Amino acid sequence: MITLPGRRASVEPPAGAPSGLPAPGRFAHLHPDDGACLMEAAALLGTGRFTDSPAGTHPALAALARVVNDNVGDDARHALWPLAADLADARPAGRAYPPLLVGTVVDAARRVCPASRRLARNGRACRQRTARLADAPAGGPAARVADLLWWHGPGRRRLEQALRVLCAAPEADRLLSRLLRQAVTRAREDAGVSAARLGAGGMGEGRGLVAARQRDVRAGGGGRRTDSEADRAAP
Repeated sequence: MITLPGRRASVEPPAGAPSGLPAPGRFAHLHPDDGACLMEAAALLGTGRFTDSPAGTHPALAALARVVNDNVGDDARHALWPLAADLADARPAGRAYPPLLVGTVVDAARRVCPASRRLARNGRACRQRTARLADAPAGGPAARVADLLWWHGPGRRRLEQALRVLCAAPEADRLLSRLLRQAVTRAREDAGVSAARLGAGGMGEGRGLVAARQRDVRAGGGGRRTDSEADRAAP
């Protein structure tokens, strides 16, 4: 886990977020009464389960959101809290999405540290994989295994290396917040394209489920934290 010292825990739910959510806080939590990270809030809205890896969020995007949540200050975390509803329904189906997202984070880190040869290599590798998979079909078990191995190997490693650079930047809060907002917007757009290919009703159904869960949360729904299965699934 990438963390920075000296951050205070948040104690009040931010304005603009769906009512009934736990108070924003760093790291994972055992129960909503203790607060929630951004992904735990998204899980409550999306499924009612208390986990930081909800099935409705792409694992690569969830990994980015967790690091951002844990490393920005209280004001930035409060400002990001309304993103929970969008994160609950942001899982592009394309195989090119994970290297595209990781490459975007690497590019942001290169702007902070342009002399880094490792970041340059990582950026090239992500762009090459994105281009190779841009029009690739969903594929069978072999493709899913290959994507899983990439994400849990070089993909996650490159993401974490880039995020360490961004977390240490002088304007880390601004950089990380902007990066996450842009990533969520892109994921929602890509997920909309994926749903359109599968059928016009795909995204509408997903958004309806999130809206219904928001009503449940406002009514006091929720659940105890469970294991994070989705982050271990193939991207």
